[in-house]
Amino acid sequence: MAAEAISLTERDLPRQQEASETRGSDWLEMAVREHSRLVYRIAYSVLRSPADAEDATQEIFLRVLRYGKKMTGIHDQKAWLARIAWRVAVERRKNMAKLGENTDAGADEAVATLAAPGHGADRALLEQERSTTLQRLIAALPASLRDALVLSTLEEIAPREVASMLGISEAAVRSRSFRAREILRDKLLAAAGPGK
Repeated sequence: MAAEAISLTERDLPRQQEASETRGSDWLEMAVREHSRLVYRIAYSVLRSPADAEDATQEIFLRVLRYGKKMTGIHDQKAWLARIAWRVAVERRKNMAKLGENTDAGADEAVATLAAPGHGADRALLEQERSTTLQRLIAALPASLRDALVLSTLEEIAPREVASMLGISEAAVRSRSFRAREILRDKLLAAAGPGK
Protein backbone atom coordinates (compact mmCIF):
# COMPACT_ATOMS: atom_id res chain seq x y z
CA MET A 1 0.00 0.00 0.00
CA ALA A 2 2.83 2.39 0.81
CA ALA A 3 4.45 1.49 -2.52
CA GLU A 4 1.17 2.33 -4.30
CA ALA A 5 0.99 5.73 -2.57
CA ILE A 6 4.56 6.54 -3.59
CA SER A 7 4.00 5.54 -7.20
CA LEU A 8 0.79 7.63 -7.37
CA THR A 9 2.60 10.63 -5.92
CA GLU A 10 5.49 10.22 -8.33
CA ARG A 11 3.09 10.04 -11.28
CA ASP A 12 1.13 13.10 -10.12
CA LEU A 13 4.19 15.26 -9.41
CA PRO A 14 4.87 16.20 -13.07
CA ARG A 15 1.18 17.05 -13.54
CA GLN A 16 1.14 19.25 -10.45
CA GLN A 17 4.32 20.98 -11.53
CA GLU A 18 2.90 21.54 -15.03
CA ALA A 19 -0.34 22.96 -13.55
CA SER A 20 1.69 25.34 -11.36
CA GLU A 21 3.70 26.54 -14.37
CA THR A 22 0.49 27.03 -16.35
CA ARG A 23 -0.97 29.20 -13.57
CA GLY A 24 2.24 31.26 -13.57
CA SER A 25 2.19 31.76 -17.33
CA ASP A 26 -1.53 32.59 -17.17
CA TRP A 27 -0.79 35.28 -14.57
CA LEU A 28 2.01 36.70 -16.71
CA GLU A 29 -0.18 36.72 -19.82
CA MET A 30 -2.94 38.47 -17.89
CA ALA A 31 -0.44 41.00 -16.47
CA VAL A 32 0.90 41.75 -19.94
CA ARG A 33 -2.60 42.22 -21.34
CA GLU A 34 -3.78 44.43 -18.51
CA HIS A 35 -0.68 46.49 -17.77
CA SER A 36 1.53 46.57 -20.87
CA ARG A 37 0.30 50.03 -21.88
CA LEU A 38 1.02 51.40 -18.40
CA VAL A 39 4.48 49.83 -18.36
CA TYR A 40 5.25 51.18 -21.85
CA ARG A 41 4.02 54.70 -20.98
CA ILE A 42 6.14 54.81 -17.84
CA ALA A 43 9.20 53.62 -19.79
CA TYR A 44 8.48 56.16 -22.53
CA SER A 45 8.02 58.99 -20.05
CA VAL A 46 11.52 58.34 -18.73
CA LEU A 47 13.33 57.37 -21.93
CA ARG A 48 11.50 59.61 -24.47
CA SER A 49 12.11 57.14 -27.28
CA PRO A 50 9.59 54.60 -28.59
CA ALA A 51 12.27 52.03 -29.42
CA ASP A 52 13.93 52.34 -26.02
CA ALA A 53 10.54 52.18 -24.30
CA GLU A 54 9.66 48.98 -26.19
CA ASP A 55 12.99 47.41 -25.22
CA ALA A 56 12.46 48.42 -21.60
CA THR A 57 8.92 47.01 -21.62
CA GLN A 58 10.22 43.65 -22.82
CA GLU A 59 12.94 43.69 -20.18
CA ILE A 60 10.39 44.51 -17.48
CA PHE A 61 8.15 41.57 -18.34
CA LEU A 62 11.19 39.28 -18.59
CA ARG A 63 12.10 40.30 -15.05
CA VAL A 64 8.52 39.61 -13.98
CA LEU A 65 8.74 36.17 -15.59
CA ARG A 66 12.07 35.48 -13.91
CA TYR A 67 10.76 36.39 -10.45
CA GLY A 68 7.26 35.03 -10.99
CA LYS A 69 7.21 32.88 -7.87
CA LYS A 70 7.28 36.01 -5.70
CA MET A 71 4.09 37.32 -7.28
CA THR A 72 1.75 35.26 -5.14
CA GLY A 73 2.04 37.72 -2.22
CA ILE A 74 1.53 40.87 -4.28
CA HIS A 75 -1.73 42.68 -3.57
CA ASP A 76 -1.50 45.61 -6.00
CA GLN A 77 -0.08 44.27 -9.25
CA LYS A 78 -0.41 47.58 -11.07
CA ALA A 79 1.67 49.47 -8.51
CA TRP A 80 4.20 46.63 -8.33
CA LEU A 81 4.66 46.61 -12.11
CA ALA A 82 4.83 50.41 -12.17
CA ARG A 83 7.69 50.35 -9.66
CA ILE A 84 9.56 47.76 -11.71
CA ALA A 85 8.96 49.77 -14.90
CA TRP A 86 10.19 52.92 -13.24
CA ARG A 87 13.37 51.30 -11.93
CA VAL A 88 14.23 49.64 -15.24
CA ALA A 89 13.60 52.83 -17.22
CA VAL A 90 15.65 55.00 -14.85
CA GLU A 91 18.45 52.44 -14.96
CA ARG A 92 18.39 52.53 -18.78
CA ARG A 93 18.35 56.35 -18.76
CA LYS A 94 21.44 56.40 -16.52
CA ASN A 95 23.20 53.94 -18.80
CA MET A 96 22.31 56.06 -21.83
CA ALA A 97 23.65 59.17 -20.08
CA LYS A 98 26.92 57.36 -19.38
CA LEU A 99 27.18 56.61 -23.09
CA GLY A 100 26.63 60.29 -23.86
CA GLU A 101 23.22 60.05 -25.49
CA ASN A 102 20.97 63.11 -25.08
CA THR A 103 17.37 62.18 -24.26
CA ASP A 104 15.79 65.62 -23.61
CA ALA A 105 14.16 67.72 -26.30
CA GLY A 106 14.64 71.50 -26.32
CA ALA A 107 11.97 73.70 -24.79
CA ASP A 108 12.70 76.60 -27.14
CA GLU A 109 11.88 74.50 -30.21
CA ALA A 110 8.65 73.33 -28.57
CA VAL A 111 7.55 76.88 -27.74
CA ALA A 112 8.33 78.05 -31.29
CA THR A 113 6.24 75.20 -32.68
CA LEU A 114 3.31 76.11 -30.44
CA ALA A 115 3.49 79.82 -31.31
CA ALA A 116 3.41 79.14 -35.06
CA PRO A 117 1.49 75.90 -35.64
CA GLY A 118 1.21 76.43 -39.40
CA HIS A 119 -1.56 77.78 -41.57
CA GLY A 120 -4.24 75.70 -43.23
CA ALA A 121 -3.60 72.62 -41.14
CA ASP A 122 -6.47 70.30 -40.51
CA ARG A 123 -7.83 70.34 -36.96
CA ALA A 124 -6.55 66.82 -36.29
CA LEU A 125 -3.07 67.78 -37.45
CA LEU A 126 -3.17 70.87 -35.25
CA GLU A 127 -4.14 68.75 -32.24
CA GLN A 128 -1.32 66.34 -33.02
CA GLU A 129 1.14 69.24 -33.22
CA ARG A 130 -0.11 70.60 -29.90
CA SER A 131 0.23 67.19 -28.31
CA THR A 132 3.78 66.82 -29.64
CA THR A 133 4.62 70.30 -28.41
CA LEU A 134 3.26 69.56 -24.97
CA GLN A 135 5.29 66.35 -24.86
CA ARG A 136 8.42 68.34 -25.74
CA LEU A 137 7.67 70.87 -23.03
CA ILE A 138 7.18 68.08 -20.50
CA ALA A 139 10.42 66.45 -21.65
CA ALA A 140 12.25 69.76 -21.14
CA LEU A 141 11.19 69.99 -17.47
CA PRO A 142 13.81 69.19 -14.83
CA ALA A 143 13.83 65.43 -14.25
CA SER A 144 12.57 65.63 -10.66
CA LEU A 145 9.54 67.71 -11.67
CA ARG A 146 8.85 65.76 -14.86
CA ASP A 147 8.97 62.39 -13.12
CA ALA A 148 6.48 63.42 -10.44
CA LEU A 149 4.16 65.04 -13.00
CA VAL A 150 4.17 62.16 -15.45
CA LEU A 151 3.63 59.45 -12.87
CA SER A 152 1.00 61.17 -10.75
CA THR A 153 -0.91 63.18 -13.35
CA LEU A 154 -0.47 61.52 -16.72
CA GLU A 155 -0.15 57.91 -15.58
CA GLU A 156 -2.68 58.43 -12.76
CA ILE A 157 -0.65 56.57 -10.17
CA ALA A 158 -1.55 57.38 -6.57
CA PRO A 159 0.80 59.89 -4.89
CA ARG A 160 1.61 57.27 -2.23
CA GLU A 161 2.90 54.89 -4.92
CA VAL A 162 4.76 57.64 -6.77
CA ALA A 163 6.42 58.64 -3.51
CA SER A 164 7.50 55.05 -2.99
CA MET A 165 8.83 54.80 -6.55
CA LEU A 166 10.78 58.06 -6.37
CA GLY A 167 11.92 57.70 -2.77
CA ILE A 168 10.32 60.98 -1.66
CA SER A 169 7.34 61.98 0.48
CA GLU A 170 3.78 62.28 -0.78
CA ALA A 171 3.92 66.02 -0.08
CA ALA A 172 7.00 66.30 -2.29
CA VAL A 173 5.17 64.46 -5.09
CA ARG A 174 2.26 66.90 -4.89
CA SER A 175 4.60 69.89 -4.68
CA ARG A 176 6.70 68.79 -7.65
CA SER A 177 3.61 68.05 -9.74
CA PHE A 178 2.18 71.47 -8.92
CA ARG A 179 5.47 73.22 -9.76
CA ALA A 180 5.74 71.32 -13.07
CA ARG A 181 2.19 72.37 -14.03
CA GLU A 182 3.02 75.99 -13.15
CA ILE A 183 6.10 75.93 -15.40
CA LEU A 184 4.12 74.38 -18.26
CA ARG A 185 1.33 76.94 -17.86
CA ASP A 186 3.83 79.83 -17.92
CA LYS A 187 5.53 78.50 -21.07
CA LEU A 188 2.20 77.93 -22.79
CA LEU A 189 0.97 81.43 -21.92
CA ALA A 190 4.25 82.94 -23.13
CA ALA A 191 3.95 80.98 -26.40
CA ALA A 192 0.37 82.14 -26.94
CA GLY A 193 1.54 85.76 -26.89
CA PRO A 194 0.20 88.88 -25.24
CA GLY A 195 -3.53 89.28 -24.83
CA LYS A 196 -4.36 85.59 -25.37
